[in-house]
Amino acid sequence: MNTMLEYKGYHATIEYDADDEIFVGRVFGITDSLNFHGTSIEELKMMFEQSIENYLAFCKEVGKEPDKEFKGSFNVRITPELHRRATLAAAAEKVTLNQYVLRAIEDYVCEHSPYQAKKAE
Repeated sequence: MNTMLEYKGYHATIEYDADDEIFVGRVFGITDSLNFHGTSIEELKMMFEQSIENYLAFCKEVGKEPDKEFKGSFNVRITPELHRRATLAAAAEKVTLNQYVLRAIEDYVCEHSPYQAKKAE
């Protein structure tokens, strides 16, 4: 079962609110807060697309660059021991820690994710 919607490169998670008997969506991966809802799947999709269109129009109107969902960098907190081990492993392979972590994530996602991962060049 897919609980996400996609439109123009933006994604939203979907939940059902049994108390109000509506579907509730939240756009994720951006700093701005975009939420929407609908009483049917068709209405939910329409409200999601309208939410994105309104967001893009608002950004243009105020001269703001719209947030992009995936910027290509993120911070990861790990234990000092794992940090040390990863750094030593990267050095042994003569690659940077960033390259080592990138390859590890690519390998894991390609093997475990239902989404097709494309390896970075």
